[in-house]
Amino acid sequence: MSHDHDHGPGHTHSHGVSADADRRWLTVALVLITGFMLVEVVVGMLAQSLALISDAAHMLTDAASIVLALVAMRLAARPPRGGYTFGLKRAEILSAQANGLTLLLLGAWLAYEAVRRLIDPPQVQGGLVLVTALAGIVVNVAAAWCLSRANRSSLNVEGAFQHVLNDLYAFIATAVAGGVMLLTGFVRADGIASLIVVVLMVKAGVGLLRESGRILLEAAPAGLDPGALGAELAAVPGVAEVHDLHVWQITSGQPALSAHILVVPGGDCHAIQAEIEHLLVQRHHLDHTTLQVDHAAAEGHCVEPHGQVYRAV
Repeated sequence: MSHDHDHGPGHTHSHGVSADADRRWLTVALVLITGFMLVEVVVGMLAQSLALISDAAHMLTDAASIVLALVAMRLAARPPRGGYTFGLKRAEILSAQANGLTLLLLGAWLAYEAVRRLIDPPQVQGGLVLVTALAGIVVNVAAAWCLSRANRSSLNVEGAFQHVLNDLYAFIATAVAGGVMLLTGFVRADGIASLIVVVLMVKAGVGLLRESGRILLEAAPAGLDPGALGAELAAVPGVAEVHDLHVWQITSGQPALSAHILVVPGGDCHAIQAEIEHLLVQRHHLDHTTLQVDHAAAEGHCVEPHGQVYRAV
């Protein structure tokens, strides 16, 4: 017999409210970033400052990441239909992958520009750079605060947040560089500050790609050991064997489990199934489970089980 433990209407409703709130905060951050980006492009062109125009390009990727996140959230909110039995929830993970990849690509471009500036530093108006960067810090702090109010357990929101946070670091580094250039005339400060930002961008980008890649490859949620979980289920009184145990994440924050449970001859399948479901919810917060429960003496079940087989010691 099989059983699918569903979330229920109340669970869906709470997700909807959270998603609406996330969209509002992301939209506010998008308006802040887009508005300042346009101002920075104009100031950068007037001051002939490549540093400010580069920061504006960075803000363009921030805006793109938020738009991508908003589109992915709308796709993920659509109900399952046709062949997409889980809906389009993985759209958020694809968005997180895109955000991580753009961070790495932008970091590579900024590293090239930084090295080029160290070799042949251009003349930059330090005062104008400092003032504009300080304004950029205020705008990015506000945008980062808006994104921090959204659900950052979602890799989709976290990807947009990392973009804005790295842009904040970029503006801080640019402001420091602008101050140094203004006070000392050391124009290579701009390139040095950019390299510091590149390191932070690469770290954030690699982290996003690693986490989203685990979900796309159906890996178990971080911190959950399938081997230990299988042994724990096999130790439940009345369980003879556990196999075909799979634990994965549909999207960030939505783990799922399926398993084939064999109970001892004469055991109460329904009672054991209920006990296992209670254990999974209470100890591991796994409330989306599909369990096939049969008696161990039954014939024709899983001639070749997939994965490790767990038995009571």
